[in-house]
Amino acid sequence: MSRRQLHFGLNVLSAGMHPAAWLTKESDPLGYIKPEQWARLVRVAEEGTLDAIFLADEPGLNLGPDGTLPGPSWAALDPLVLLSSLASVSTRVGLAATVSTTYEEPYNVARRFASLDHVSRGRAAWNVVTTVDATVAGNFGAAPHPPRDERYARAAEFIEVALALWDSWDDNAHVADKATRRFSAPGAIRAINFRGKYFRVDGPLNVPRSPQGHPVLVQSGGSPAGLDLAARYADVVFATQASLEDALAYTKDLRRRAVAHGRPADSIRVLPGLSYVLGGTEEEARARNTELNELAGEQRLQWLAWQISVEPDALDLDQPLPDWLLRTKDPATGAQGARDIVLNLARRERLTVRQLLDRVITWHCLVVGSPEQLADTIAEWFVAGAVDGFNLMPDVEPSGIEVFVEHVVPILRRRGLFRREYEGTTLRDHLGLARPQKLRKAA
Repeated sequence: MSRRQLHFGLNVLSAGMHPAAWLTKESDPLGYIKPEQWARLVRVAEEGTLDAIFLADEPGLNLGPDGTLPGPSWAALDPLVLLSSLASVSTRVGLAATVSTTYEEPYNVARRFASLDHVSRGRAAWNVVTTVDATVAGNFGAAPHPPRDERYARAAEFIEVALALWDSWDDNAHVADKATRRFSAPGAIRAINFRGKYFRVDGPLNVPRSPQGHPVLVQSGGSPAGLDLAARYADVVFATQASLEDALAYTKDLRRRAVAHGRPADSIRVLPGLSYVLGGTEEEARARNTELNELAGEQRLQWLAWQISVEPDALDLDQPLPDWLLRTKDPATGAQGARDIVLNLARRERLTVRQLLDRVITWHCLVVGSPEQLADTIAEWFVAGAVDGFNLMPDVEPSGIEVFVEHVVPILRRRGLFRREYEGTTLRDHLGLARPQKLRKAA
């Protein structure tokens, strides 16, 4: 067996990653609010020995022009509440939730993730995001949405506060001695007295240091500021890469930045998103993809336009992207990494908009083919050193992950690239990450 093993997360977004997922016969459009569907998903992920289930989130909701919701994609239960319930129907698979540093406070977030780590016995992960959508600001008072650089500066300070709070208890702080009536050791729980530009937090946290020491930190930004934040703090990076060439360059840049911040180059697990449409054969997969695309209709064009920060009427289906867009150096109004995926692909292959729509479901790599073909792509990227694994983004849920576990996982196991069973109990164990020592001295 290979010493280096693949890592997989399951990125679940309502009914699946294809815009038409909720319209398919196999999908329950309201499954995203039903505990039994989530329990089914987490059990399948654990059966397949996946590292974690990963919940995206945004603290807002945009309606269509007619005031309706075009699908369930961005409607969502609170991820931490949901994962806390899923901790009771699973024993090994990691539980990763997205929480924004722009519209939260560090004490509350540190407390909730430490609590989830205790409840799950060491399986919690926090996906740190800064929130791209400016309309979210309207849900949190009158202040305008901060510019990108300020959001990332706040995020860095936010993480520093969370780390200090998680370290405000020693591992052996509990004494719990009834005979002496002493519950905690003297000096083992301390204030942090953090004073920064954005936050003033006294501490200590009111939750003991958790099983993992620190819950696993995930970062998913693709801009230079996001890359630098990941290089400083992240244990896992949920990258946005659509080609092997771009993924190799991204990982090289990220590892170089990690070293510049005094971290080992291999201290971060790089897990780009991987969208897929599977069939028994390539022909069956392509037929399924065509059916899904036709079912989605205009939604696909609207999704692509949002991804590259233009209006849909600026795009001609049978023409390449406008020259001005291909030449632009201006930052995206939305997610920078998401736009770069499409623009790089369009520049490299001079694809028409219609061809781009056939190559991109989300802002990640897309494979349409048989289980063997999907396994080949995964192995190629992994062996090349471009990734440590992938965050899986099936076309339709829960069937998409069930097919992956049943047909793709056995192929990867036979090739010696993926575990046959969990070798530990915590998410850090699965990822091969050490439990952090207390490096920060509380005041």
